Amino acid sequence: MGSLGNFLEMDAAGMATGPKYECLLFDMDDTLYPMSTGLNLACRRNIEEFMLHQLHIEETEVPRMCLDLYREYGTTMAGLKVLGYEFDDDEFHAFVHGRLPYEKLRPDPVLRNLLLSMPQRKIIFTNADKAHAAEVLKRLGLEDCFEGVICFETLNPPLEAANYLDALDNDAILARGEPEQDDFDVGSEILRPKSQILCKPAVEAIELAIRIANVDPKKTIFFDDSTRNIASGKAAGLHTVIVGSSVLVPGAGADYALSSIHNIKEAIPEIWEAEGEQKEPVIQSNTVQSAVLA
Repeated sequence: MGSLGNFLEMDAAGMATGPKYECLLFDMDDTLYPMSTGLNLACRRNIEEFMLHQLHIEETEVPRMCLDLYREYGTTMAGLKVLGYEFDDDEFHAFVHGRLPYEKLRPDPVLRNLLLSMPQRKIIFTNADKAHAAEVLKRLGLEDCFEGVICFETLNPPLEAANYLDALDNDAILARGEPEQDDFDVGSEILRPKSQILCKPAVEAIELAIRIANVDPKKTIFFDDSTRNIASGKAAGLHTVIVGSSVLVPGAGADYALSSIHNIKEAIPEIWEAEGEQKEPVIQSNTVQSAVLA
């Protein structure tokens, strides 16, 4: 089992037949830990401070603008780039995530045992940067539970390293961070303009993550707390699980609803079965609404 951020080649040999599910794709923030930790709110406050003090946006406009851009573009950062604001990506992430109250996260041995008992490949898929992903997984005690992380740097490599984003045809990888020149093919149909950040809930971002991880979407389950991300995951062909909600909204794209990530075994026991028929979705109680802003 690889460590966090490892540059891993994915073996597609087991994709022909076998278990119903072969890979589990997990969002991280407000999915692997509850929104009640307060990191979501702290993150939003940091984004607003960055907009106010670093970008000199009018104070009265910042809260509304922050939320509107998140809703329109998937992350406030992506929206700011589209509007033409120029800032260094690493500086933004350091300002927004570097000051988060990570001490509120505690090791989760229950989730750790669940993850380690799952026979499938397990991959993190987050809009956040690699440093934040590493810190969160370390604080939760889960850093060795995943093969690797698909993060901001994975989907948005430096333009000098790749003008186009594409997964390798036969040697798909999980990014260790900033890709090398040869990590991406040139000539793809996916162009990343200078002003565009590729991130969830864009279907293109999810499709690229599928290719990078080299998984069969029909045999992959995607866990996320965002209904928008879940809808896009379903559009990309993934099996989907909304985390932090007790309601399966018709047409929203979720196959299962979990009040907590700890309820996986009760809701989807076939993860632990080599073969098995599709069961009816199991709906857990105690809904938690959340919105990841970074």
